[in-house]
Amino acid sequence: MLFLMYKAYAERKNWKVIILDYSQESNEERTGRIPLKNITFEIEGNFAFGYLKKESGVHRLVRISPFSAQQLRHTSFALVEVLPELNYDNNFQRLNIPEKDLKIEFFRSSGPGGQNVNKVETAVRIVHLPTGLVASSQAERSQSQNREKALKILEAKLIQLMEKEKIQELDKLKTKVKPEWGSQIRSYVLNPYKLIKDHRTGCETTQVERVLEEGDLDDFIEAELTCLP
Repeated sequence: MLFLMYKAYAERKNWKVIILDYSQESNEERTGRIPLKNITFEIEGNFAFGYLKKESGVHRLVRISPFSAQQLRHTSFALVEVLPELNYDNNFQRLNIPEKDLKIEFFRSSGPGGQNVNKVETAVRIVHLPTGLVASSQAERSQSQNREKALKILEAKLIQLMEKEKIQELDKLKTKVKPEWGSQIRSYVLNPYKLIKDHRTGCETTQVERVLEEGDLDDFIEAELTCLP
């Protein structure tokens, strides 16, 4: 749901959306869709990172679950990470990550329903062993291209973590990273009433379809960018 919301928002901005990697909750198709556990996608457009950077955090959904035979109300959470694309052509100093700190896995790119669309293992997953950070890509045609894309995502995650921990040298970054499931930044309530509320700015709307289906995030984005730290 969040991916479709951000995709629609990007389309309103005339930005390009590229799915880099995803994993399915299961291979069973229910309600016409395959549940996704994780999805990594790239948004290309003017000032895209500046607009979206404050979307990082925990998003909370309350609804009647379409997967509940008893039609019970469920609360679920999703963690959103927003990373800038590293520009290696702009004299960017790449991180010197020792090979021993990387676990590189290769697998087949998968399509809807778990069908393998490639006969060879072109998709790449890279794990940074000291921190446990993971990045993967299956969007490119070749294994080397996916490896480079996954490495760029991993470097962006490492740089973001180094800034957060106020560490300037990569070899001092040893803490295992765990998802931060603390206070949510925004709630999407679809039952028993309809309300989307940002808990940082107080911005809210009852027009849930316009936000989730049409990507009408302008009021929320503007409030996030103008609110005081």
